[in-house]
Amino acid sequence: MEKSGFKFIGPTPESIRLMGDKVSAKQAMIRAGVPCVPGSEGALPDDAVVIKRTAKAIGYPVIIKAAGGGGGRGMRVVHTEAALLHAVQTTKAEAGAAFGNPEVYMEKFLQNPRHIEIQILADQHRNAVYLHERDCSMQRRHQKVIEEAPAPGIPRRLIEKIGERCAAACKKIGYRGAGTFEFLFENGEFYFIEMNTRVQVEHPVTEMITGIDIVRTQISVAYGEKLPFTQRQIQLRGHAIECRINAEDAYKFTPSPGRITTWHAPGGPGVRVDSHVYANYFVPSNYDSMVGKIIVHGDTREQALARMRTALAETVVEGINTNIPLHRELMVDASFMAGGTNIHYLEEWLANRQR
Repeated sequence: MEKSGFKFIGPTPESIRLMGDKVSAKQAMIRAGVPCVPGSEGALPDDAVVIKRTAKAIGYPVIIKAAGGGGGRGMRVVHTEAALLHAVQTTKAEAGAAFGNPEVYMEKFLQNPRHIEIQILADQHRNAVYLHERDCSMQRRHQKVIEEAPAPGIPRRLIEKIGERCAAACKKIGYRGAGTFEFLFENGEFYFIEMNTRVQVEHPVTEMITGIDIVRTQISVAYGEKLPFTQRQIQLRGHAIECRINAEDAYKFTPSPGRITTWHAPGGPGVRVDSHVYANYFVPSNYDSMVGKIIVHGDTREQALARMRTALAETVVEGINTNIPLHRELMVDASFMAGGTNIHYLEEWLANRQR
């Protein structure tokens, strides 16, 4: 596209290729000084002895991941050597079919991490900033359900330290546009897992706490302009929470395509709704189940939680099933209200609920 004279809004093709392959992305981050999860140095070879030796050196449990994977697909946790080779071959087959790239790699499987993201913006003049962090730990099968910013309970000094490393890495690889560094956070340490070279679904919570329009800034950067702010000028204000509204059964998660007969979105101070749907809209079965996002902002996390409870109560969607009942329950869940739940919490919560 760019060779034909068009301006692409986003990173360069080279950056997308580099960070789109999780093996090359991890190697680039190691060179840039960004901490990574202990694992194989590259893609796993077709050598059973080497694979077993690698797993033993890392220490069980390990996780096998597709190099070109995403969306929670192409991953398997392995607890014993007896299950290792089968898991590698199965993941390779799945990766080849789903992503056109059968390469897989191995990492240490962290037991109870949180999923923390660092949002960055960079221009073509070697300027890069981080817009602080998001906590995306409330997820099911590696699919995010609720996101919030800032992350509860993590000291600002740790966020600033990892944020500075992410911004420095962007300068080192010549990154341009918006992007997100994704980390697992456990025992006070950050471990890089991947980079998303795009604007993500959860970008509104960052926009709410910083006042920065990420999409608009990415467009101006693509036009060749410099970032209109420095790191020191980026200020945090309050707390934001986002609930993904999906067309699915709230607890069984079976898809619920069909015609929306009633669509009433919430409103009021600190409430934002991003959606493409309307009354009489037909939800097709061919695409992702998300039909909207409800985002709230408050001066404190407690105020944001209260506003989200009200917003969810005001939301009316009829004609299809949605996961709004699940969100309503989670907003009054004691552990979520306390903050700091790990990535396994929701699946354990659902399992306990069904007993």
